[in-house]
Amino acid sequence: MTTEAATPPVDSSWLADQIRGKVELYITPVFFAILAAAAGAVWVYADFDFQTNDILEPSKLVSQTWEHIILTFWSTLIVLFIAIPLGILLTRDRFRKFSAPVLGIANGGQAIPAYGLLVLFAALLGTNVSTAIVALTVFSMLPVLRNTMVGLDQVDQSVIEAGRGMGLSKMQVLKQVELPLAVPVILAGIRIALVINVGTAALAFLIGAGGLGETINSGLKLRRNTAVFIGGTLVAMLALVIDFTAALVERYLRPKGV
Repeated sequence: MTTEAATPPVDSSWLADQIRGKVELYITPVFFAILAAAAGAVWVYADFDFQTNDILEPSKLVSQTWEHIILTFWSTLIVLFIAIPLGILLTRDRFRKFSAPVLGIANGGQAIPAYGLLVLFAALLGTNVSTAIVALTVFSMLPVLRNTMVGLDQVDQSVIEAGRGMGLSKMQVLKQVELPLAVPVILAGIRIALVINVGTAALAFLIGAGGLGETINSGLKLRRNTAVFIGGTLVAMLALVIDFTAALVERYLRPKGV
């Protein structure tokens, strides 16, 4: 009489995450290619008058794209340096009582429309790139802060207790157990913040911070739909590139088996 080895059950949620991750890595480049093809076709076949040529002058587009990237990069970096340590602190027993008011403030920062937030900070700090970065930081703080807290709070308490039982200190448990298990959720929050900042940075021109919003605004003012389309497409393509890069980083940093 022979016995057959039992086949271990497949974790359906894990399998779904793997499939979604792989599909995502293929879908984003496809959308990027479609947008690039559409922008290229318009650029080649549309009739440009002198105003459209001036708006879409290549050196201007390169400069504005770089400004857009700078705004997105610095605002997101500042968010990481503030939101992740703050999220960790607010999940410690001694500071949990402050989590509700802090999250309320972060919610308030995102509840204010981006246009209003930029104007408010411009009135307080002046119209410049630094002001735009501060406004973008406040606007995108919530997803990283909340995901850091959620990621740490969802770590099984028994796993934490097992680490403590092995002689690890609280700080060692945080570094070696809690944070690695919370990484996927934290990275998801960072991706959300990046995409928010790319989109919101398109309004930074309103306070003298440049960005691709200048191209869109000029096209709207002069009723040059071609310029509006090109500017909007470049913002969308930039968002796709940044999100795809973040997806690759998330895939690389995700702990094995999580």
